[in-house]
Amino acid sequence: MSLFLFLILVALVLGIIGFAAHGLFYLLVIGVVVLLADLAYAGMRFHRGGRRQRTAR
Repeated sequence: MSLFLFLILVALVLGIIGFAAHGLFYLLVIGVVVLLADLAYAGMRFHRGGRRQRTAR
């Protein structure tokens, strides 16, 4: 979970710097790519965690 939050923070910082600084649009693009990759990672992790099968006793 800490990796997920760290990557969200990195994506936000890159996005803000890329938006605010003139000529650094590529940082905004990198921030968006990191955010999308992080959301995909979280989606796969949470989806896979919910599929535990119960064993009959």
